[in-house]
Amino acid sequence: MATDKALPDAPRVMAGSSCLTDPEAAARELAKAIDQPDIGLVIVFAATTFALDQVAAQLSASFPSTTVIGCTTAGEIGPAGYYDDSLSAVSIHRDDLIFEVGITEPLSGFEFRSGQKFAHDLKERLRERVPGLAPENTFAFMLIDGLCVREEAVARAFYDGLGGVALIGGSAGDGLAFTKTSVLFGGRFVSDVALLLVATTPFPFMIFKTQHFVSSDERLVVTGAIPEQRVVTEINGCPAAEEYARAVGIEANELDRLDPMIFAAYPVTVRIGNAEFVRSIQKMNADGSLTFYCAIDEGIVFKVAKGVDMIDNLAAALDNVTQRIGPPSLILGCDCILRHLESKQRGIRERIGALLAGCNVVGFSTYGEQYCGMHINQTFTGVAIGKGRRS
Repeated sequence: MATDKALPDAPRVMAGSSCLTDPEAAARELAKAIDQPDIGLVIVFAATTFALDQVAAQLSASFPSTTVIGCTTAGEIGPAGYYDDSLSAVSIHRDDLIFEVGITEPLSGFEFRSGQKFAHDLKERLRERVPGLAPENTFAFMLIDGLCVREEAVARAFYDGLGGVALIGGSAGDGLAFTKTSVLFGGRFVSDVALLLVATTPFPFMIFKTQHFVSSDERLVVTGAIPEQRVVTEINGCPAAEEYARAVGIEANELDRLDPMIFAAYPVTVRIGNAEFVRSIQKMNADGSLTFYCAIDEGIVFKVAKGVDMIDNLAAALDNVTQRIGPPSLILGCDCILRHLESKQRGIRERIGALLAGCNVVGFSTYGEQYCGMHINQTFTGVAIGKGRRS
């Protein structure tokens, strides 16, 4: 790690994006945009419209001695805000983020204790290099196959194994195809894996989350479910799609209106402890059941959520970051795809994108977010790194 004498006033980060359609040309343009001396880490967010093997090969050629990680997306966030069909990335100087990173695979055979040990061992490897490593000066960032249906178990195992280290992350996407999502590690995009980065920095940082929904009084009790598939078959003893539609003001003969835009505007919430968390619907199935982005089970009580102003909510969250650590040099952000869809539907995508760009957010639209051991939906989670010396 750099000494205090050598520590600059701000972390040396370079963000960039490319919207070229040729994968190798886009990767070269991106590499040029984020190039700087002594890069220690590159984090890439890639649309699945690219030939990903070509993207990975070109990035490996551009950064042969640098750790390059990332994932596929349902949209990217870069220097100009929201992007579609792009490559977006950030590079970080090797002295400004000290880290250990690895992947656990395959998730189809994931064991909780193995996940705990994996996270614990990464932290201990970092501790060997950074004496004085502690939860207050360390954070973790995870990326996971967004179609693995195991985010809850993986996030909890990682968080337990990290022993109090703050954790945020996101589930990889593939537009809205729901066909194949993958994580970038070791020069290739791979599925059925989770990646974990455990890091410390000499600069001030914080993790945070925000959501712009509050619960109404409309109760929806899950009376039929297939938990292992995240499918709800019945709500309040009625076919799930019909009962959900009724609750949000849609007639039973208009179920074809239940699309991602409706699900983005009318999620449901569940109470865990003293807090409300969003549980978002991915799709309606042909049999009238509903597939969720998060874990569900029979007996869960949902409440239909009411949205508050997304712009004001996000602005307040970002203002709080600035008040606590100063203007961020970088925010690694995981933003639910349903937030992105809602911003389009409401005609505020450019304004939301401008807020993100103004706070130096680099990240992606996700199929779900992780926050301190929980897998959640319709939320923005992030880790913000500020300027100056950490006290």
